[in-house]
Order: sequence, then structure tokens, then C-alpha cells
Amino acid sequence: MTLDTVTIDTVRPADLDDLLTSVAGLFMEDGGRFDATMDTSWPARGGAAYYTDLIDDDTCLLVLARDGDATLGHLVGKLAAPDDLRTVAVAVLESIRVDPAARNAGVGTALVGHFFDWARANGAHHASVSAFAANEGAQRFYVRHGFTPMSVTLRTSL
Repeated sequence: MTLDTVTIDTVRPADLDDLLTSVAGLFMEDGGRFDATMDTSWPARGGAAYYTDLIDDDTCLLVLARDGDATLGHLVGKLAAPDDLRTVAVAVLESIRVDPAARNAGVGTALVGHFFDWARANGAHHASVSAFAANEGAQRFYVRHGFTPMSVTLRTSL
């Protein structure tokens, strides 16, 4: 695989299985590793209905990174319109994953670049993303792409 042969394709209904496979990988690698309360079976149980609803939503971006027929990763983004609290539109990077075999080759950067282009074209003034505090690799990736820490969520067991 070379970055020259990688495409970023909009998810269509026929691509749903490829998206769900990538999302399931993210849940196992990220959620299952950093949050013991996360139900890692959600992509298989609820993912198809959730993402099917987003496919035709103009405020959502669902894309797959591919090299030929091989799916290398995915990105899901959403637009949060201005409201009574926020005065500008914000693009939220909800989910991103690159297959471990394709990491460190620019695929994640291509996905984030596509997300930024989509966000700008749709009037977003800012972009946001969340990462687990223990996932230092993801945080380094986001910082390299211009994200800076804005808030911290604290949690305790009861």
C-alpha cells in the first residue's frame, strides 16, 4: 500500500459491513482497552441501525479509507449547529480508526484532512474530538493535526 493508491470514499448502504468492521475494531482496540464499562458488542448489535440513519444525513460525514478493495479505516464526523450556547458551528470528529497494518503511512492524516475540508465546506468554525486520557497515542495524533486540549472529564466509581 502507498498513499498514492488510497482513496477516501463516502459510505453508501453497500459499504455498511466494511464500516461496521472498522468500528468494531475501534471498540475493541480503544473502548475495550480504556473503558471497562464500554459494551464492545455494540457495533454488532446497534451499529447497523445507527449508521444507516447517518448515511443520508447532510450533517454527518461517513467515509472509508481504501486501497483498492481493502478497507484501511474509517472516519465519522458530525456538525453541531450554532445554538443558544454555542455561537458557531462545530465539526465533531466522532470516530476514527486506521487498521493496525496501515498505520504510520498517512492514512489517518488523509482521513483528518478530508474531515477538515468537509467541515470548512459546511461552515464549521472549529473542530473537536475526544480521546481517552490513557490513550496517549491518539492524543499525540490529534495534537499533530492542530487539536489542543479544551476540557477534562473526571469520573469516579460509586
